[in-house]
Amino acid sequence: MQNKNIVIIGSGFSSLSASCYLAQQGYNVTILEKNHTVGGRARQLKKEGFTFDIGPTFYWMPDVFERFFNDFNKSTKDYYQLKKLNPAYEIYFGKQDSVSISDNFEDIKQTFENIEKGSGIKLQQFINKAHTNYKIAIMDLVYKPGITLFEIINKKTFFKLNDFIRTIKNQVSGYVKNKKLQKILEFPVLFLGAKPSNTPSFYNFMNYADFKLGTWHPEGGMYEVVNAMTTLATSLGVKFYTNHEVEGIDVKNKKVIGVSTKTNYFSCDLLLSGADYHHTETLLPKSLRQYSETYWNKKIFAPSALLFYVGFDKKLENVSHHTLFFDTDFEAHAKTIYDTKEWADKPLFYASFPSMTDKSSAPLNKEAGIFLIPIAPDSEDTPEIREHYFNQLIDRIEHITDTSIKKNILFKESYCVQDFKDDYNSYKGNAYGLANTLKQTHVLRPKLKSKKVENLYFTGQLTVPGPGVPPSIISGKIVSELIKTYFNK
Repeated sequence: MQNKNIVIIGSGFSSLSASCYLAQQGYNVTILEKNHTVGGRARQLKKEGFTFDIGPTFYWMPDVFERFFNDFNKSTKDYYQLKKLNPAYEIYFGKQDSVSISDNFEDIKQTFENIEKGSGIKLQQFINKAHTNYKIAIMDLVYKPGITLFEIINKKTFFKLNDFIRTIKNQVSGYVKNKKLQKILEFPVLFLGAKPSNTPSFYNFMNYADFKLGTWHPEGGMYEVVNAMTTLATSLGVKFYTNHEVEGIDVKNKKVIGVSTKTNYFSCDLLLSGADYHHTETLLPKSLRQYSETYWNKKIFAPSALLFYVGFDKKLENVSHHTLFFDTDFEAHAKTIYDTKEWADKPLFYASFPSMTDKSSAPLNKEAGIFLIPIAPDSEDTPEIREHYFNQLIDRIEHITDTSIKKNILFKESYCVQDFKDDYNSYKGNAYGLANTLKQTHVLRPKLKSKKVENLYFTGQLTVPGPGVPPSIISGKIVSELIKTYFNK
């Protein structure tokens, strides 16, 4: 194991995670990043004193982050400070019609009860089941490599078979009848990149993460997690090369012997790609690719996104740090993403105002706003379309919150399908990877270990366990253990 060289393509959460574990095992690890900063999709935008997280903005499942650092005898507190948000988030359903989700579960139950009599007790029952599933997921499922179905078939999961057949939407409707409450309970599956009507109800463990574990904010933003993992990796001996896009994979006798960038060649004993899976395989001869273009085209991808990063010259009112605007038909919007592949006339959207919690996000008495509209991968992306939806988004915020903000915009930057393709080589410009549908769960996801190239491995949101920051961190650990098992034989 000593002196063996591992090259990792990409520096997202899964790559950073894997690099730490592999370096801990004694490998010489080198990370090659296409862009000028590490972090993959979790980069930052700094402008006129404002700081925006370009990628993830939600910090959920704090236990997963803590477990990662604990594996190296560290704690999140050694690197960054966390603040639990209260409210965790706010959802608008119409003009001046919103529901705030507290950081306390008893308060959340009362909120439900106030909206629908008897729903407080029903919510407790629902979360009890979600808690059971969370324990099964974290202890028995998500840390498995997805090699064989028997990894997840045991006494615990056998009696949960119905939870893999029923959908979140069906399960939720059996507990609460109020449409607002249903949307609140269905919302967390958006983090899985799927719609409630095709997501197995087992994934209600996300509701436990939401209501019981809470929503947090790292002081300085989500990029502080990237900084923390980079610092840890560097301390373990990992070497980083930014502005190094891998343009070729050198294979001899079905083994990778090195990769090339525009300026360098890196020899390796093993290659791990945390970059886009589809793109990585295009760097191989067709005979060595595991998955065809037809395979990828048939897969259900999580949405892409139209994002805006906006600086306001005043503090905003009637919104929370995390605010969701569900003043439109969720199913109609979902249909445009997964069925018709068109832009929605009136899409739901999400807004984050980190400067409400974190003073470092914006200058004094100003506000940083991040806005996200989920859209179909490979959607048409033009300046005119971006401008149309930005104007609609601002108009709706002004109407719904009864607040004037358009005249207070200092600047805006946008990010959409073409940017995901250009910056990350993202397949069809998707933002989150593969949706966690029943037919794309566990062994049915792209494999961590290539079947055609002996020493080629993959990690990240297209592999197990799935999309999201915590799953990506877990994916890095899983693949490192797989490499330890197979690479030393």
